[in-house]
Amino acid sequence: MDITNVVAGNARRIREEKKLTLDAAAAATGVSRSMLAQIEKGEVNPTISVLWKMANGYKVSFTSLVEPRGSGVSVLRQGETAPLAEDDGRYLNYPLFAFDEQKLFETYRIVILPGGALSAQPHLAGSEEYVTVFAGRAEITVDGRSFALEKGDSIHFLADAPHAYRNPGQETAELSMLIYYGRAT
Repeated sequence: MDITNVVAGNARRIREEKKLTLDAAAAATGVSRSMLAQIEKGEVNPTISVLWKMANGYKVSFTSLVEPRGSGVSVLRQGETAPLAEDDGRYLNYPLFAFDEQKLFETYRIVILPGGALSAQPHLAGSEEYVTVFAGRAEITVDGRSFALEKGDSIHFLADAPHAYRNPGQETAELSMLIYYGRAT
């Protein structure tokens, strides 16, 4: 899957569905007009932070920007999903199942190398995250409070506040993440 072309098509489609000019989209997202144009043309591969700004500004899910559209049965093979990388490749986000208006959630596989971290922007009001650690250790900070998680531990939190992920351990951390876009509070 070529993530740059998928993002390009989705970003353009979403902006057009919302009847936004590039200038209006830049104002809504906090991403420059020129960067949005480059993204829509498939000329750049945006960072996770830029994609979150776009998702929040357009009031859509993250995966609506990064996943191809489709329906039916989906089988995802580990080697077929290209990751979105942050922190010099030490934080890898593998988008798995995209947001669906009927289900109101999306899922990810997160791989954090030792010392890797990501500070996430607050998501839409009413959003919740459900995270389970399947390997290694992770420290998740929500609204200034830190939680140490080991293999097999899970956490649920309101994701419309600042939050961050970090691998304080010596081995790779692997997490499953579900983001639920519930009713705004």
